[in-house]
Amino acid sequence: MLNAERQQEVITLCQHLVQCKSYSGEEGSVAEVLKNYFQSHGFDAVSVDNYGNCLGYMQGTGPGPTILLDGHMDTVPVTEPESWDYPPFGAEIHDGKIHGRGTSDMKGALAAMCCSVANFAIDNKKNFAGNIYVAGVVHEECFEGVAARSISKLVKPDYVIIGEASGLNIKIGQRGRAEVKLEVFGKPAHSANPEKGINAVYKICKLVEAIRKLPVTRDPFLGEGILELTDIKSSPYPGASVVPEYCMATYDRRLLTGESKKSVLAPLEKLVAQLSAEDSKLQAKVSYAQGAENCYTGHKIQGERFFPGWVFPKDALFVEAAVRELEEKGYTPTITKYNFCTNGSHYAGEAGIKTIGLGPSRENLAHTKNEYIEIEELTKAADCYYGVLQAWTKLKE
Repeated sequence: MLNAERQQEVITLCQHLVQCKSYSGEEGSVAEVLKNYFQSHGFDAVSVDNYGNCLGYMQGTGPGPTILLDGHMDTVPVTEPESWDYPPFGAEIHDGKIHGRGTSDMKGALAAMCCSVANFAIDNKKNFAGNIYVAGVVHEECFEGVAARSISKLVKPDYVIIGEASGLNIKIGQRGRAEVKLEVFGKPAHSANPEKGINAVYKICKLVEAIRKLPVTRDPFLGEGILELTDIKSSPYPGASVVPEYCMATYDRRLLTGESKKSVLAPLEKLVAQLSAEDSKLQAKVSYAQGAENCYTGHKIQGERFFPGWVFPKDALFVEAAVRELEEKGYTPTITKYNFCTNGSHYAGEAGIKTIGLGPSRENLAHTKNEYIEIEELTKAADCYYGVLQAWTKLKE
């Protein structure tokens, strides 16, 4: 366990991070706190890339693995701050908890990561094998894994720890996420003469009902590859006295391992072709949504909304090494999976990098009103990250 001084350092850093409001695209103040910490705690290099990702680098004295600890700096917005029990950016301590937006998702983990690396380097006088990076990542809430691509391109990690909340259990996988667009094209007409037009809403309704009957893919560990309708928009809107000429439905598709962009769209494209053959007035297409957002650096981040799922075996050497070290430190981690999407979609899902999830607090506190993190869990997280560093810097795979 950490001594009192090191526990207080984690608590203070977490508070400083939470006190910085950092919605996606506004993470600059958090990056400044991280830069100051890295520079004042013996990190060998600090950098900020075009997206605004902030990296601290600690160099060992000999050859060995490159380890990356990944924590995102952005949070979802606070919509009704007056309804919170404590100020959402106050980082106030009450009843053994730090309260505020981002405490659990995931500035607590980010603080614990920074402190664990600094402590590990001090205790070993940097006499460890390999290299260690801590990354404060932007725009994770919008684009799981997109900003992480530039990090892994630079760092080329052998192992990654995702710090999303896990209750200090070890996550070895997650479903991915895709945002699928179903577009239908009709013909406008005055609603007093609807027969002269083609109502895109009526046409999309046929497709929506047919899509509900499609079989769902399944994985024994990750669960179902859910395809869920999340919204429908017609155009023109408002459509006073006009037959809508366009309608788009958006689907949230949870992705399993082995599913590709092509394989996910294939049954939808087949269904569209089938119904179009039966109805000559039905014109439709399916595709993946594209997203673009501004970064606090002035650059844009953009990408297709397809973020793969991933799983590693429980008996993988790097997983077993992490579990064994934590158990030796007195912890009892369960090996399980995340129920939501993370930056692991890039590291593990796209790049195939050996990845685990390990973080303080509970998954169900993310994005909630009155978000908090228990201080005991926060300080234990720093101890756990230290343990994984001990295990992985000794690995020879």
